[in-house]
Amino acid sequence: MRLLIVSTLDSKEPFGAFTRPFYLGLYLSKQFDVCQLGLDCSAVHYGKAVSVGSRGLGAYLRALRQCVADFQPDIIYAQETLPGVAALLASKLGFAQRPALVFDFHTLSAFEYWTRLPAAPNRLQALKQLTKTYVAQGSLVLSGRPIIAAGTPVAEGIAAWYGVSHPRVHSVGNGVPEDLLTFAGADDPYQRLRPAKVAAVIAPKTFQFPSNDMSVDMTVAIAKRLAAHKETIQFVVIGRDADNLSEPLPDNLSFAGFLPSRRDFLAHLHHADVGLLPFPKAAVAGGARNKALDYLACQKLVISTPEGMRGLEAFEPGQHLLVSADSAEAMAETLLATCQNFEDYRPLAETAFQLVKREYSWQAMAEKVAVILKTAADRSV
Repeated sequence: MRLLIVSTLDSKEPFGAFTRPFYLGLYLSKQFDVCQLGLDCSAVHYGKAVSVGSRGLGAYLRALRQCVADFQPDIIYAQETLPGVAALLASKLGFAQRPALVFDFHTLSAFEYWTRLPAAPNRLQALKQLTKTYVAQGSLVLSGRPIIAAGTPVAEGIAAWYGVSHPRVHSVGNGVPEDLLTFAGADDPYQRLRPAKVAAVIAPKTFQFPSNDMSVDMTVAIAKRLAAHKETIQFVVIGRDADNLSEPLPDNLSFAGFLPSRRDFLAHLHHADVGLLPFPKAAVAGGARNKALDYLACQKLVISTPEGMRGLEAFEPGQHLLVSADSAEAMAETLLATCQNFEDYRPLAETAFQLVKREYSWQAMAEKVAVILKTAADRSV
């Protein structure tokens, strides 16, 4: 079967929205002839690829129609709102053939905008964006096509926000790449910070949503509260530099910048001691699922706010990780107590690692998605 995956995959930003379509595509290519259509698909090495180069709906429509004519897919798997709307419109305008159409909701966008609305710097603009995404995702929900939701909260949110009991919503979460589970042999990039424990925060600059910016702000606040304990704890932010921060930074906080080398990124994860997820409630941090799984796959002890763990209900506080209240003060207290008694918490990381290895590989997630896609193709015949 020929599978066309349409997404906002951007090889210039190999994190966030890139992760789900890239890795699902990689493992789905073992069962389908895969073609990726996205913003910049230059990183796709496992199948055909078409780069749109623009987030405009018109650009996606044109590229999609041409790709369908050339590739002749049996199934179109459209991830996120813009690709989904483009695929739905293109199917309404008519294809020479009728491929099955399946949508993927990484998150429920209207819910994210609604939650951030009270703190938005421009509430009118945020309200317009909320309305636009609510209508756009609603058109996908009401089309009756199968939907794959990236976790149970997204699936439940569809019913809650649109008041429909959709008969074909499937929950398939995110996974972890194999190299996270097996990486070994790199020098410690934090040698200059030792013997302190290193708390790593992954926070690249991302398109549109400010979740990572909020996590950096909270990290700065936590570091300031623990400035007197710099011999015990050092903070390292991965994925950006400190150029946009105007306030003076404490000397227990450093920025590693964007790490374009995958090996360098893996070394920074594997040699950290703690994976920190400092997301306030307003962050609505859907992308934190990726970060949490990355940390846990590297056997790191994870300390998170409740928001940082949204969508990962299988991981129990006190059994797999630690969850504090969502204030900088609470996280600072939890982190200090943990690092002062670090060996007592190592079993949590090991228990979580076994769960990730058993149930959260991208291979396992792709197998679940493949069943849904093949069922959709059979029904469209």
